[in-house]
Amino acid sequence: MEASRESVEAVETELLLEAVYRVYGHDFRGYAPATLRRRVLHTVQVEGLPSVSALQHRVLHEPQALGRLLGALSIPVTEMFRDPSFYRALREQVLPVLRTHPFLRVWHAGCATGEEVYSLAMVLEEEGLLGRTRLYATDLSASALEVARAGVYPQEKLDAYARNYREAGGRADFAAYFDQHGGHGRVVDRLRRPVIWGQHNLVTDSSFNEFHLILCRNVLIYFSRPLQDQVQGLLLGSLMPFGVLALGRHESLDFSPHAGRFSTLNSAEKLYRRVS
Repeated sequence: MEASRESVEAVETELLLEAVYRVYGHDFRGYAPATLRRRVLHTVQVEGLPSVSALQHRVLHEPQALGRLLGALSIPVTEMFRDPSFYRALREQVLPVLRTHPFLRVWHAGCATGEEVYSLAMVLEEEGLLGRTRLYATDLSASALEVARAGVYPQEKLDAYARNYREAGGRADFAAYFDQHGGHGRVVDRLRRPVIWGQHNLVTDSSFNEFHLILCRNVLIYFSRPLQDQVQGLLLGSLMPFGVLALGRHESLDFSPHAGRFSTLNSAEKLYRRVS
């Protein structure tokens, strides 16, 4: 009996992910299957290959192909001041508590191309906290980090981001946060200076510091339930006592084995405070 094309592709995808993990250490095996399948098949098409098996062969023998696959599997969906009400909640409920510390360490996990990191930097500056904050921004994708580190974005996007900024309670001139260069805006130096960018895999890498605030928004939705629990454990272990964890709007600590270690600051904006 001949196997269906879909079942063959499922087996090929499992073998591809296992090979990427064993050879390169990047672990996508616990990611949501439907999302993985779409992105793997899209990569097969873009690479001009006949099958997922052919993609596996290319990835194992051409490092550049691995980079393209990693970029496809971690496609960033982001914008400045995404979910403006989240940033209002940060201003009103989180930063008044954090300002009691003499120095702040913040980790933005899964920072994509940097728009949300710079959004937070703007909020911190307007609240008088940026000068005593170190921002650590990490992502799996080296190409996304390259864009983030440069901090250069098209003007048409900045026009849309300006509306988000105002809805988020921004109090300054949004345009003043950018130096203009031929249809693009570059984030000013004072916002880029406190940020340390680095490649980090939430699935396979360990904690690297203790933080007052961790933002890991719209990342866990791509993981299976066991992998979500694993990554939440990493985030818990990276928070200092009474530190704050921010998840995405469609993510939650509900039913997590770590839920008892947190109290909820804002259920709508998914803000949690470590209590034990």
